[in-house]
Amino acid sequence: MTRTTALLGWLPTGGGLRDEDWAGRHRLMTRLLAASMAVLVIFGALQDELSAWNLTTWLLLLVLPCVVAAVRMPGRRLPSIFVSLGFTIACADFVAMTHGQTEAHFTFFIAVAALALYRDWAPFGVFLVATTVHHGLFGLIDPELTYGHHSAQTHPLFWAGVHGTAVLLAAGFQVIAWRLSEAEEHRAQQNLDESQAQLTIAFDETPVPMAMLSPEGRIVRTNAAYRSWLRLPEELPAGFMVADLPIEPVDEVAPRMLDVLVAEEGNSINVRHYRRKDDGTTMWVEVHGTNLYDARGELRLIFVHCLDITANVRHQEELRNQVRHDALTGLLSRSAFEADLPVLLDAGEPVNVIYIDVDRFKTINDGSGHAAGDDLLRALAARLRSSVPAGSLVARLGGDEFVVALAAAPETGAQAGYGILAAFAEPLELGDGHLQVSLSLGLATGTSRADADDAVLAADTAMYAAKRGGGNRMQIFSDDMRVKVRERLAAEARLRDALAGDRDVTLPIWFQPIVSAATGEITGAEALVRMRTASGQILAPGHFIPAAEETGLIVPLGEHVLRLAVRHLVEWGDRLGYVSVNVSPRQLAEADFVPMLANLLAANAGLDPSRLVVEITETALLGSSLDVRERLEMIKSLGVRIALDDFGTGYSSLTWLQSVPADVVKLDRSFVAGLAADPRKASIIQAVLWLARSLGMSVVAEGVEDPADWQALRGLECPSAQGYLFGRPQPAEEFWSAFQDGHDTLATGRTDGDQATAGALV
Repeated sequence: MTRTTALLGWLPTGGGLRDEDWAGRHRLMTRLLAASMAVLVIFGALQDELSAWNLTTWLLLLVLPCVVAAVRMPGRRLPSIFVSLGFTIACADFVAMTHGQTEAHFTFFIAVAALALYRDWAPFGVFLVATTVHHGLFGLIDPELTYGHHSAQTHPLFWAGVHGTAVLLAAGFQVIAWRLSEAEEHRAQQNLDESQAQLTIAFDETPVPMAMLSPEGRIVRTNAAYRSWLRLPEELPAGFMVADLPIEPVDEVAPRMLDVLVAEEGNSINVRHYRRKDDGTTMWVEVHGTNLYDARGELRLIFVHCLDITANVRHQEELRNQVRHDALTGLLSRSAFEADLPVLLDAGEPVNVIYIDVDRFKTINDGSGHAAGDDLLRALAARLRSSVPAGSLVARLGGDEFVVALAAAPETGAQAGYGILAAFAEPLELGDGHLQVSLSLGLATGTSRADADDAVLAADTAMYAAKRGGGNRMQIFSDDMRVKVRERLAAEARLRDALAGDRDVTLPIWFQPIVSAATGEITGAEALVRMRTASGQILAPGHFIPAAEETGLIVPLGEHVLRLAVRHLVEWGDRLGYVSVNVSPRQLAEADFVPMLANLLAANAGLDPSRLVVEITETALLGSSLDVRERLEMIKSLGVRIALDDFGTGYSSLTWLQSVPADVVKLDRSFVAGLAADPRKASIIQAVLWLARSLGMSVVAEGVEDPADWQALRGLECPSAQGYLFGRPQPAEEFWSAFQDGHDTLATGRTDGDQATAGALV
């Protein structure tokens, strides 16, 4: 029983063909049967014997119903059986027509191979049985028409068995091939089932929304994530199309996504903005499409997976908004303004650029605190936005600087500027109080995209002119200012080149003597920087110091001057009392200024730090937000002396004498010039000298050019003096050479003519 079961298990099971495959094979077999019938009719008609024609007639009567039944009957089994019977009859008739020739029997072997295409035991077995019956029955009834040799005619049953066995053996090889094909198909089906299971898990269980679409837009398959994302039912209706999805494109002009996917070859990525039909919310979707083609290159399926990137898009929009808008005021940022201004200029209409700066903002910020300063900027931005014409670009460039750009005639731009000034005539509301602020405005006009940067720079220049004029006003840019801008840019370029080169050569320092007013002896010198251009021209500080202050290059320039001054002090030994060096408030405000100075002194340990005097301008200190006293105390702790330069030009000079830990007071030249003829100046100087002595400070009178003024200073017992009367600034080598040659008493013994000549030097 076990062997029988094993044998039966080895035999092919039959069937298994897909309907479309079976239908194709059945059509082929039916057409072959009909063609065989037609060939036999023609073959019988060509025979001379009446018996052949009679057989042909019987053939038509027997085979034709089989063909009709094969075409008309439903299902698989009966139509295939009738095809099998038809082939049996046709083969038998051919054998009879040839009077049993052995070669005619080969048709049975051909037929059995053809019937194996059905891969079904019913037609296959019917043919085997019918063939054996035909050989045995017809071999008994009419041996001559069945077998073409004497032995078979004498023993028909034996030869029927021989022929049946031969056909059966031939069928056996077909059965083996059939079984092997089934085994291969079974393994292929297992592999396919495993792949499909893996695909099903990967497709259905992935959290990414996925769908399979036909080229016509029919939704073939979706996964759970896709249905959940689009709020679809678990089972989609038959024939559900892409157009039936509960979303619609926001951009109705854009081509349909399906058309885009169909047109793409291979893989594609498209981003679309959709609106949900159920609640009206919008979402951004990144659609990844993969087109699948058949062997003929025709599109069969589109596999898509969708990423909802709404959060990412909105985050990017927020980032762009943050980049385009100032975080504190909500106005446009500098980068956004720089991007939008050229676009505004492209419109073809003149564009007015109004550059705005808050007057004395540092004083407000430092006095009230940074939080109050931020509140002020927010309130100022709100009023500024409401005071400009609609459609204007309003931006905060940084700090307390704002800019407005509007496309209009220059007259309209001027009206807008004056309107801004008028809007700030009323105090700003800050918290529980009010604060009055004033603005300095600069106005310039551009007419093309190429003018964008120049217009902003010109408006900035005009704003500084308004600020220098006292503030709370607007200055319109003029050609004269353009010349000054070009000069400033040229000065900046020259300074940068000088700093980039050999600074000892390009930025040498010259020295002007400081003498004792009583004896005329040189007690010290002031270091003054010069610039040597590429052509060898020497430029005075006025040609590049303003540009250095504006650009911040004053910091490296000032450090260079300090290092050169210290180097010369060390080289010259103790014969020269001291060297004073001007230090810019910008340089003093640098956090690393005091450490840099300390390192410089440490590198020159043999130098007495008191021989270095740092000059600080009083007027500059008034506008500084730095804790000046603390910084100066740190400098004094290094042993360096402090000089208060240009004393008397500020608003609170006497206050500064008390609050600043200075060692030297340098009287401004405005008090010295004409001193001999003006008793009031003498009284002021006498008061300053008395106060300085009481505070332990020394005094240097600057700008002494007239001998009479010098004599007046000596009469007032001013300790020291400096000016062209005693010597103009000279290169270090010339100054030191003159000093060594005995000119350490430049004023003693001079004739009036000599003094007059010295005073004329500029």
